[in-house]
Amino acid sequence: MTDYVSLVSDLIRQARTAGADAADAVLVNGTSLSVASRQGKIEHLERSEGRDLGLRVFVGRRAAIVSSTSLDPAGFSSLTERAVAMAKVVPEDPFAGLAETWAPPDDMNLDMADPAEPPPDALADRAAAAETAAFSVHGVTNSEGAEAGYGRNEIVLVTSAGFAGRRVGTSHSISATALAGTGTDMQRDYDYHSTVYFADLDDPAQIGKSAGERAIARLNPTRPNTARIPVVYDPRVAGGLLGHLAGAINGAGVARGTSFLKEKLHQRVFAAGINILDDPRRVRGLRSRLFDGEGTPTKGQALIEDGVLTTWLLDSRSARQLGLASTGHASRGTSGPPSPSTSNLYLAAGTVTPASLMADIKQGFYITEMIGMGVNGVTGDYSRGAAGFMIRDGALAEPVAEVTVAGNLVDMFANMVAASDLVFRRGTDSPTVRIDGMTMGGG
Repeated sequence: MTDYVSLVSDLIRQARTAGADAADAVLVNGTSLSVASRQGKIEHLERSEGRDLGLRVFVGRRAAIVSSTSLDPAGFSSLTERAVAMAKVVPEDPFAGLAETWAPPDDMNLDMADPAEPPPDALADRAAAAETAAFSVHGVTNSEGAEAGYGRNEIVLVTSAGFAGRRVGTSHSISATALAGTGTDMQRDYDYHSTVYFADLDDPAQIGKSAGERAIARLNPTRPNTARIPVVYDPRVAGGLLGHLAGAINGAGVARGTSFLKEKLHQRVFAAGINILDDPRRVRGLRSRLFDGEGTPTKGQALIEDGVLTTWLLDSRSARQLGLASTGHASRGTSGPPSPSTSNLYLAAGTVTPASLMADIKQGFYITEMIGMGVNGVTGDYSRGAAGFMIRDGALAEPVAEVTVAGNLVDMFANMVAASDLVFRRGTDSPTVRIDGMTMGGG
């Protein structure tokens, strides 16, 4: 087996020899396998393998990045010379440089690699089982298919400051999409699941049945009148609200002054009792990692604690811009510089059940699908297409489609209430969430 750490370390040594004052490099070695079934037949079977190498060099405060799909050491000399030549002619960046917060990776076992790769026949059986289960739901008339997948990624990061780390992760997934009704009255819906280990993956038949039942429930939707009402987000879409928060506290945006939360550090942003955490060291977490894209050790931390914003998401560059230290949130690929991002982000569960959360709502809107990206990161203005169900007298009622929900994230965050039904299954996870005072735009 190739020793990729030694290989990338040699690339770094050659970069220094070529004239770089500092350098880091990341290697991604990936394998993926997917099988899609539609109408009882295998629609595609695809296996891909790829190796990508990215080198970043610094000459003073000038930086350049080059990438290659070749891992042949014979080409390292020309790769490093090209990178150094590029760095010498680009403008200086006063915030460029390697992370000062790197440390040798510790030996905590996050259990991120399932040792068994499934054969294509096993994936085909999973996809077929999911689609068959969807068709077994009375009223399902068609299918957009089901897909089963497997992936394995090995990532190696080496820096000239002395860091050398390697991590391996696997993924198993199953998804199904069902259609119900006929003609112009058809509705579609889906379900999916992804895990690190196959043993943790939902039964494919359960995924297919859920997709079929969701599609049936959406038949004959109405378009209600515009109203200002309580809105409840299903866990499947509530994670999007956390994504808007992550974007607003991204250190790069804060440093540019383009975030509506740029003045809110250490202030109350959410209602008391709301806690939002990022946990990069969850065992078998979909996005778990011991070190970030610059070699900085990761740690679990509350981004929102009892409603108060406690930190920005920082890589080394944005940290320097803000006069702070990296929070271990750097992510990177092979062809671009690091940038801040979350790992296993979640809204902690509240104390009431979803039924109790909705019990006092005379008229409201329960959202199961969001459409479009109408969010202004500078002002916090929020307007997105949505579908779901009306809430009447505390219970789900008729399906709703072709409406919008609008508000401002400042007000939405301040009025958020979380239910108790948190389940970790998406990487960014949330329980059911209620927000009062939003505008539903309908007919």
